Formats: sequence, C-alpha cells, structure tokens
Amino acid sequence: MTDFAFDESLLVELTETHGVPGYEDAVRDVVRREFDGTVDAVRSDAMGNLVGTIEGSETPEYEVVVAAHMDEIGFMVRNVDEDGFVQIDALGGWDPEVLRAQRVVVHTDDEALTGVIGSIPPHSGGSDDDDREVHDVDVDLGLPADEVRERVHVGDRVTTTQTTAVVGDCVNGKSVDNRVSVFALCELADRLEDPPVTVHLAATVQEEVGLRGAEAIGVDLAPDLALALDTTVANDVPETDDDKYVTRLGDGAGIKFKDSSVLPNRKVVDRLRAVADDESIPVQHEVLPAGGTDTGSLQRSAGATPVGAISFPTRYLHTPTESVHGDDVAAAIDLAEGFLASETGDHDYTL
Repeated sequence: MTDFAFDESLLVELTETHGVPGYEDAVRDVVRREFDGTVDAVRSDAMGNLVGTIEGSETPEYEVVVAAHMDEIGFMVRNVDEDGFVQIDALGGWDPEVLRAQRVVVHTDDEALTGVIGSIPPHSGGSDDDDREVHDVDVDLGLPADEVRERVHVGDRVTTTQTTAVVGDCVNGKSVDNRVSVFALCELADRLEDPPVTVHLAATVQEEVGLRGAEAIGVDLAPDLALALDTTVANDVPETDDDKYVTRLGDGAGIKFKDSSVLPNRKVVDRLRAVADDESIPVQHEVLPAGGTDTGSLQRSAGATPVGAISFPTRYLHTPTESVHGDDVAAAIDLAEGFLASETGDHDYTL
C-alpha cells in the first residue's frame, strides 16, 4: 500500500460518510469529534456551518477564516411512482450519463435503503436516450410499490454509495469533493499551535447549491482575511487536450488565480506563491474556466475581503469515483499551514 504523508483513514471515513446540501449532519459530527481538544472553541449555526476557533497568540483581534465545504452532490426524492420507482431531483451538478448502473442509498428519517439506478441492458438494445436529465432517473429499491410508498417520502435524501480505495498513489471514491479539504481542516486543527492571529476553521454547508454556507460565515465572522480550500479539475486523462488540463495530478497544490465565482486578491496569491517557494512546496497555478467555490462568497459577503484559495487537483470531479493524489494532498495542507503560521496581521492586502 502507498505510504502517504498523512493518515488516510480519516480521509476515507469522511469520503464514505453521507451528507448532501442542507443535511451534512453526519459529516459535521466527524469534524466536531476531530476538533475536540485541538481548537479553543467550537460552535455551529442555524445553517449547520461548524467553526473551530484557535485564538491568536500575538494579534488575536486579526481574524482569518479557512473554509472547506462539507456537502457532497446528491439528490432529493421528488416522487414515488405507481410501480414503486423513486424519482429524484438533483442537489448539485450531475452529468446524467455517470448515473447509469450506480448503487445509491435513500436516506429516510428512520433508515437507509440501498437502491440502484438501472441501465437498459444491451440485450434489449440499450438506451437510445442521449438527452436524459437527472429528473428522468429512477431509483429501484427492489421492494413492492406499496412498501416503497410507505417507507420513502418526498424530501428524503439520496446519495451514491462507493467504497473509498487507494488506487496507486491516489485516494479514489465518492465526495472527495470536498471531503479532502474538510480532512485538511482537521489536519490544520491538529498542526496549528499558537498561530499569531486568530484562525477560524469553518466547515461550511450548501456550497454545491450556491456557496450559501460561506456567505453566512462571511457575514457572521466578517474576517480580515479568508482562505478557501476546495478541489479543482485535473483533466490530465486520455482524449483531453493539454490546454484543457487546468491541473495535473501529482504536480502539487493548486493556487487559484480564477474560477467563475472569484478573482482572488493578487497580493494573497503572491504571498501563497512566496510561502510555497520559501518552503519548497510544489504548486501549480489554477485558472478554472467554470465552477465556483466558497472563495467567491467570502470575498464580498461582509464587504471587500482579501481572499485566496488552495486547490486539490482531482480527476473525475462530480462522479462517484473522484481521485486525488497523495502528494498533492500533502502539499496543499503544508501550504495552508505555512501561510497561516506566517500570517501576522501586518500584511497589506489593499490594492
């Protein structure tokens, strides 16, 4: 087995835990457990954001938020048809093509029911519907229709189910986006000892449906500086042109220059680059053509706030088989730690 520079068992636990937007409870419980004894205070809010605070040793009045979203893309039950098939609505961005022949879990208030999203077999000619949308997908619970209608209700949540595995030098599974960054928050809580400024480690909610939790955090905490942690596209796979790669697995942590929600503060970007250079941390520059992150909400929800973002290059994003390279995970956590440990509150991020 690959010898990672971190304990992958917590990362595996986080990725295998289920938590769609607005229902991140089980993930929040894991983070709360990991924060216990490593931060000075823990609190949650009415949306479900969880914040672990480490008081600054030199300039405690200067406050930095480090945000990583807990939610994964999933679904919500919208109907049970007369034959007992469960019809669903998307929570987050799915490509319907990846849903064929997937096993899922329907989470009711009382139980978790395993189901499958079927696929018409080639013996029957397969499916010729290339325009299928997520709302056309049906979940088969293998139960009589009356029993399904008794046990499953509109509003119940649905997630894919996938065992997380080490594949070569990578960790592969569902919800690597963005549990790898939540894992980084837990690592930072353990590593940061007496940071010069106050650090709020924020595990946010509802990012996949509009960066909503981070917006609330920005208003409530009104930080002097914010740093977001999230995954980014690694399209370094066959049949993809080099100019579409964005990042490559194994080449280091991503320093974000752009996504569709934000243009980070260039002085923050420069300081991230300087920390990486000083500490010999491998990094790559990220320009993401589409897709937003908590960085965007944090930049403007409490007035003009200097923001930066560290990204984890990830193959096969928004599928049940996302892959992140162990060296990139280690580099991203090291970069975040170095950035926070050297933040004194004296840096001028005004432009």
